[in-house]
Amino acid sequence: MAFVPSSEQSRSTHGLDALTHTPQWLAERTGVRLVTAPTYWRCEPSWSWHPPPLEDHVLWCVLGGVGHLALAGRTQALSAGVCCVFAPGDEPVAAHDPQRPLLVFGMRFTGAGGAPAGGFAPPGQWCQVRDTSLLRGLARRCETTHRRGDDFGAHHARLCVEQILALLWDEAVHPEAGPVDALLDEIGQEIRSDPGRRWSVGELAARTGLSRAQFTRRFTARVGSPPARYLIQQRVSRARQLLGETDMTVTQVAAALGYTDLAHFSRQYKQYTATSPGRVRSQRQGHD
Repeated sequence: MAFVPSSEQSRSTHGLDALTHTPQWLAERTGVRLVTAPTYWRCEPSWSWHPPPLEDHVLWCVLGGVGHLALAGRTQALSAGVCCVFAPGDEPVAAHDPQRPLLVFGMRFTGAGGAPAGGFAPPGQWCQVRDTSLLRGLARRCETTHRRGDDFGAHHARLCVEQILALLWDEAVHPEAGPVDALLDEIGQEIRSDPGRRWSVGELAARTGLSRAQFTRRFTARVGSPPARYLIQQRVSRARQLLGETDMTVTQVAAALGYTDLAHFSRQYKQYTATSPGRVRSQRQGHD
């Protein structure tokens, strides 16, 4: 059965119920101040790390190799993507496999206006970053811009450090989606990027290995709207953009977004925006 928008009369009134975990340093708008230059360490074969109590915060990102870390009675295996944020007073102990030496990126830093009450470390103090390409890119940009030596480069490097810290918090508080949820996220993104396509609930359900009813329930829980309503929302959102920012006519926009009935398109557009597509088109022409 074709997945074509129906004359849905009610808007989705619920979204995803998700816990929000805002880092204290971000809530307090506490930026970072770099105490040492961002740098890479390819640890020597006989290397082991047992510094005296740290004086500053330390960002420590493993980009390669294998090893282990111990801190306050806890241990963590080290491999590419494992990142730690140490706090002043910490006494970490680390070692590695000489045959697979660690490559670490990091620096010492502190809060630009003093350390925030909650510190900078994510829950658990360390986590595994899934997108290691992003992590490597941020590390490379941070080190490169800081090494330029100008004010803008230094500012850019600080922003990269804050982005890495935000990435660690996000990884720590939002666990990796299961395979079905990952597919639902992918389907949602595809609908958002191509709402004019003729989507089929049956085909999408088969893609996830769920029945139509199961797919509808899981999609609604994940995205916040049933599939048909979500498609309408994305089509109307794209229509608003096309009508306001291009020279396409109402008829052209409706056809491009999968509507064969212009009156039906106009009704749905007005239902979701409280104005008619023709009026938006006229306002656009009035500005030309």
